[in-house]
Amino acid sequence: MKSGWAVTVLLAGPVGSPHVLDRRRIELSDPSVPDTMQPYHAGLHAERIDPGAVEQLTRLVARCAHQELAGLVRAYRAMGYQPTRIGIVVGSIIDPATIANPHIRAHAQEGRLFRTAVETAAKGLGIASVVLVERELYATAARTLGGSPGRLQRAATDLGCTVGRPWRADEKTAVVAAWLALSARAPELKVRSPR
Repeated sequence: MKSGWAVTVLLAGPVGSPHVLDRRRIELSDPSVPDTMQPYHAGLHAERIDPGAVEQLTRLVARCAHQELAGLVRAYRAMGYQPTRIGIVVGSIIDPATIANPHIRAHAQEGRLFRTAVETAAKGLGIASVVLVERELYATAARTLGGSPGRLQRAATDLGCTVGRPWRADEKTAVVAAWLALSARAPELKVRSPR
């Protein structure tokens, strides 16, 4: 997940030999309102301090995330697939209030905003979610799925062969997150139930 958008990968099992069914980019912000890409920024290196403006932008982000995820789930269901879990890859899960630097804090607030908007949208659609920190992703996958981080990186690359290019780092992390969400042997992942 990035600020304002996300790469999605639909993966089906079995867990031991999953395959990619679909790959897309979804918008988590409103293209007609550029400030929804970075609602906590008032400009380059400046934190937005107007609480009314922040609230309006964050509500719009939540609405966009819900509409995009709902549309994605509808499309998948129309294709005959029934998504049950979502893996969300984020840069950090740090509490923004613990960050003194206003610019870095704004980035952390945006990371939390987009993550929680997707989690809330998934919950509203009856889909469980798991949040994974990008820098720990392959180590977590190795512990949960077995094998080494290097083997899982190669497997993530190979999984993209069926859908073609582009298959960059964002797609690879998305497919590993989907693979972890697909795994029933993932107690350490703290799957958040939609109920």
